[in-house]
Amino acid sequence: MRQDGLKWTRREFVMTAMSFYGFTIFGEPTSDVPPLVRFGLVTDLHYADIDPRPGRGERSRYFRESLRKLDDAVAVFNGRKPNFVIELGDFKDNTRGHDETIKALVRIEQAFSRFEGPRYHVAGNHDFDCISPEEFFSLTPNNGKTTEKGWYSFVAGGVTFVVLNACFTSDGKPYCRNNPWTDANVPSEEMEWLKKELAATKGHVVVFCHQRLDPAAERHHLVKNAAAVRKTLEDNGKVRAVIMGHQHGGGQSVVNGIPYYCLRAMVCDTGKDEGCYAEAALYPSGAFAVTGWRRAKPMKFSAS
Repeated sequence: MRQDGLKWTRREFVMTAMSFYGFTIFGEPTSDVPPLVRFGLVTDLHYADIDPRPGRGERSRYFRESLRKLDDAVAVFNGRKPNFVIELGDFKDNTRGHDETIKALVRIEQAFSRFEGPRYHVAGNHDFDCISPEEFFSLTPNNGKTTEKGWYSFVAGGVTFVVLNACFTSDGKPYCRNNPWTDANVPSEEMEWLKKELAATKGHVVVFCHQRLDPAAERHHLVKNAAAVRKTLEDNGKVRAVIMGHQHGGGQSVVNGIPYYCLRAMVCDTGKDEGCYAEAALYPSGAFAVTGWRRAKPMKFSAS
């Protein structure tokens, strides 16, 4: 039985078991064919002007260091010139109340804005610590535009990118100043939007979400109605990859022909390999690949 109460298909079980036991899903994504689009990835910066929170492994958090790490990532991205860069949520953390949290958000957004190209954001649960969704969205424009609800789409390289917002409780209320992070849901209004958006698209689609949508996720990091979201993506037939954050140790799996990639958190990295950022590419065939820096793991998936 799956975490969402439904039965596994044989394919889901096999591919998820591979991800649990540490296997990377490899396939040759391309030979000499250039990608349609390349894009930079960072996630879970949790930037805040507060002291580190020691822990074990991924549980350690070095909040202030994320500002420097983002500077390093942006410098690499500016050199590589991807089509865009996107941060996958938990951009900032709770910094001693409302006013200090706003200051931290402004500061990390200024660092992100040094990327010399379009940049985008995904809503994460910590993004609403101490502040309202309206405040967060107004201070984090997506390629110059603000969003009212945190879900939206855009096109780059002929590929449609769909950004989901799962920061809603089971009763459909948006996270606001008090985040029940284990109760993450894509509400019915957004689900209807997603179905219409996918139906209207032509060509390949890539989906972003802060919380994990694949059943390989740890239980508390999984969107509660993830099975319904996955079915919508599978039924559409155009979705070539789903990219997520939230679970700080990262992970990857393939479910019913769709690769799911979760990037490691930037806030936790320490030592010589600190930083953790990546670049993804999508090819004309639908093949998908991730190049990881520092502790970010690579992934290659060839569409059948």
